[in-house]
Amino acid sequence: MYRIWTVFLTALLVALLSGCSTDRQTEPQRTATEQLLISTAADRAAESLALDIGADRKAFLDAGNFEGLDGKYAVAAIRSSLLRQGTRFVGDKKDADTIIEIRSGALSIDKHETLVGIPSVDIPIPFAGDFGTPEVALYKSEEQEGIAKFAATAYDAKDGSFVAESTPPLARSHIKKRVVLVVSWIEDDVHGKAATPETQKTRSITFRP
Repeated sequence: MYRIWTVFLTALLVALLSGCSTDRQTEPQRTATEQLLISTAADRAAESLALDIGADRKAFLDAGNFEGLDGKYAVAAIRSSLLRQGTRFVGDKKDADTIIEIRSGALSIDKHETLVGIPSVDIPIPFAGDFGTPEVALYKSEEQEGIAKFAATAYDAKDGSFVAESTPPLARSHIKKRVVLVVSWIEDDVHGKAATPETQKTRSITFRP
């Protein structure tokens, strides 16, 4: 009987190890979901950035102090928002009446996770590497939140005097995944149009086998 159990457990271990093997492929530094979270928050922060410099003043957008993930996208979103507000931009700083200097206070992702149950544990197997035990979740919550905070200051191109300043808007985006026993659902506000109001959310529910 002991030999039978030994053979059975060995065969089961081999099957589990072979079933868990994966081929790693080249992937981008960040996932599409992370890019959506950041770009959606950036769109919302840019849309809320209000700066009145006057209708007759030509402006140059100075992004020299602007830093952050997807910084180029965020700068373009700010330019687009200010254009819709009536700002007239020039391509050369020397042709401008006003310099608009923009900066980023936040442009990144926060992650939060809560688990009620038994987490996955890596068990070292001699000559075979680590074996990860399955996670048992009575309740699990995973949330990724994109956060963006932009500010802008306008000053006279000739004498450097103050013209206008924006109140830095704080914008967010999120994707939440929850699991209760075998039922899981996702709620997010990033799919669809990037500038969708936060009150419009996408939800999907699945049953885990």
